[in-house]
Order: sequence, then C-alpha cells, then structure tokens
Amino acid sequence: MLSFESDYTEGAHEAILEAFAATNREQLPGYGADRYTLSAIEKIRAACGCPDASVTLLTGGTQTNALVISALLKSYEGVVSADTGHVFCHEAGAIEYTGHKVLTVPGHNGKMEADELRALIEGFYADENHEHMVFPGMVYISYPTEYGTIYSKAELAKIYAVCRSYEIPLYIDGARLGYGLMSPEADLTLPELASLCDVFYIGGTKVGALCGEAVVFPRGNAPAHFVTTVKQHGALCAKGRLAGIQFDVLFTDDLYFRISRHAIEMAQRLKAVFEKKGYRFHLDSPTNQQFIVLENAKMKELGEHVRFSFWEPADETHTVVRFATSWATEPGAIDELERLL
Repeated sequence: MLSFESDYTEGAHEAILEAFAATNREQLPGYGADRYTLSAIEKIRAACGCPDASVTLLTGGTQTNALVISALLKSYEGVVSADTGHVFCHEAGAIEYTGHKVLTVPGHNGKMEADELRALIEGFYADENHEHMVFPGMVYISYPTEYGTIYSKAELAKIYAVCRSYEIPLYIDGARLGYGLMSPEADLTLPELASLCDVFYIGGTKVGALCGEAVVFPRGNAPAHFVTTVKQHGALCAKGRLAGIQFDVLFTDDLYFRISRHAIEMAQRLKAVFEKKGYRFHLDSPTNQQFIVLENAKMKELGEHVRFSFWEPADETHTVVRFATSWATEPGAIDELERLL
C-alpha cells in the first residue's frame, strides 16, 4: 500500500544509520558531552549564523514545545498561538499540563497576523481586571504552519516587532523547518529566521532523523540552568550521542537542506498530479503537506490503496485529507498514485 500519511513514517536517512553503526562501539560521555554532539552544535551554530547560540538536543516535538514554553513562562502567564496552532489543536493539552494556558488569535490558513496579535495584547492590558487573568507571556508560531503555509520575512518581522514592543519572547516551532526553508516561496534563510525570534527548534524527526529536535536560543539567551530544567522534565537523554550523531550527520554537507528540497520537489509533483486529475485543494500549500478535498465515497475507495491523513470535514459529503511527502518519498510512489487516481 502506498503511504502519504505523514513525513515520519520512515526510519532514518541511510547516512545516519551508517554513522550509528560506525560509532556503535565507541565509549562516549553521556548527556551531550560527547564529541559528536559538540560537533553538531558547532555546525548548527554555523548554519544559523549564530556563533553564540545555545543549542540543546531533545527527542521529540511535543516534548520540546512543552519544555521550552514552560521554561520561558512565569506561573501566571500563557502562550499566544493561532487557533490552528499545533500546541492548541494537536498536543493533547501538553502545554496546559505544565500549568500554562494557550491563548489564541484567529488563524488565517494557519498563520497569525501581527495586528490581531497586537490587538489581543493591547486588549488584555486595557482590561481593568487583567491582574485576575492569564497574562500573554510569549508567542508561538510554527514554520511551516499546520496547514503547510509559511510566513514571509515581512510577516515574521511584524510579529517579532509586536513581541519586542511588549518584551515577550517569540518561539518558532520548526518541526518541519527544512521543508519550509526549501519551499520555492520561502524568502527567509535560516540565519534570517534566527534573527527574527528568541528561540526556535530545528526539527529532525520529520526531516531525516530517527528522532530528535535541536532547540536554538540564537543569542545565547537560554533561561538560567536550562539543562537542569530539561532534566526535571525527564528530557535529558543519558545517551546524548543518539541525537548528537544524527544532527552531526544532518548538518554535514548540507544534507538537512538537500533532503528537505527533495521532499518539496516530490510535493510539487504530487500537487501537479492532483491538479491534472481535477481535484480541489483546500488551500494553496507551498511545502510538503498538501490538503485535498475528497468526496467521501472516493476517499473510502482511495483509502483501500493509499494511506493519507484525515484533516477535517469540508461539508456533508466531502472531507479534507492531507497527503505528505518526505525526505524519503520516491518518484515511483507519485507515479503509482497517479495511476490509481
């Protein structure tokens, strides 16, 4: 059966598996003090253009979001997200479980708008009862968004300007960061993105790694004793080499960006197939996630041969589904999908 269900159905890029095998018997220090992790950190700093960056390697996206958000917020603060944001919709209350509320602004094809963010914060402080309310303590966006859309440099700069005016951090969820940066519509480089936020993470789980995310505080601005906080959350891996080796490989010879570009090329081919066959798109996504509107009977029929993800009902007789390409998608899979359609 063909699978376009998600971008983490495969294991890891072969270069990572080879590195695991080659280094397996090495006796290395734990908790990220090994030479591969230290090498990966230096390579990430160079790629981000941030020589003073604080880089911490973690295991998964939800763990990363919950940890970073809870580490940056005071007890009475919440995080502002688009109402389509991952932390609001698809993380099972992981943020609330840390004791912090997710505050929302409207999502527009997955993105928040700077003016609406400013209005929310201004409205909060204009309320005479705001001392009895949850303070907007930071802002969360993802790049790409849940709908595969990306912020332009100008859009991101406007959001960051609002955050700076209220002295609250901007956090970018980069679970699919490579796929966003390699989109033909992207006008941001990794160093530019790093300059327009206070913390972000480079997603590995969905971009070629077996698991792993790299949290980057670009100006060395990590909270005090951040590693201790990581430990308290049960997120400090004793065998830190596991993430270190993977990111060391991914950031050697531009592998991270090369395999991300491949996923985008496969998504463009997939998009062309659906356009050729006359299918309707829920929105125009320039990244590896494509959202197709299927008639329910057709969805059931196609689902017998192809795996894809339910997204949301479109109407009584149609459903929005997601097809995702990845670093590992083969051209032949697109050809077979076209034949089935």
